[in-house]
Amino acid sequence: MDTPIVAVRNLCKTYRMGEMDVHALRDVTLDIRPAEFVAISGASGSGKSTFMNILGCLDVPTSGSYLLDGREVQKLTRDELSLVRNRKLGFVFQSFNLLSRTTALENVELPLLYRRDVTAKDVRARAEASLQAVGLGERVLHHPNQLSGGQQQRVAIARSMVNDPVLILADEPTGNLDTRSSIEIIGLFQGLNRRGITVVLVTHETDIAAFATRQVVFKDGRVIRDEVNGSPLDAAKELARLPKPEAVA
Repeated sequence: MDTPIVAVRNLCKTYRMGEMDVHALRDVTLDIRPAEFVAISGASGSGKSTFMNILGCLDVPTSGSYLLDGREVQKLTRDELSLVRNRKLGFVFQSFNLLSRTTALENVELPLLYRRDVTAKDVRARAEASLQAVGLGERVLHHPNQLSGGQQQRVAIARSMVNDPVLILADEPTGNLDTRSSIEIIGLFQGLNRRGITVVLVTHETDIAAFATRQVVFKDGRVIRDEVNGSPLDAAKELARLPKPEAVA
């Protein structure tokens, strides 16, 4: 069986708030294997965002262990962590996190600029290929304010995949989008997943979670449900059921 991309054991995270301890994660144990598409859901305060931050090496657990692609994250130096975030992980956020004064192409190039093993020519070529893959091959020189919300999120997805990460982490990627744009974005994640890329998506929307092949639900810092979705929704089919854009009042 494939080695897990993510392996967490007895993961706990406690924050000190004044004189109180807030237990954001309580004894979480799970594996995420290559080419899974996992939706993590739960109410506000359930622990899903804390869990995502730990997976993204943006926070550290109070106790327990986290192995990313076979490496124990807690034992990595600061420089090694930076390298892991750049090479192994791709991030997609609800607010897109694009640089407003740079083009779509330049935004996508950013993760590659920290690599000494990639030439300037290759940086440009890989960024262009990533934008082409998300359907923005004709928008490479557009700035974020010239793009719709869905198009901006496509740029963010292109940026997340430009370094060929082992894991893409998407935090509420459809939270600022309308229904059609949301399903289009989920369709991109499904396409990446079919190519063998592991995707972990945090969402509070149960209809969005239904597109994933596995659903993990948090409550009060614990995993209360973890099950395979045998019949995930297909984004292409769901889009076909929507009214045509021009028919919408």
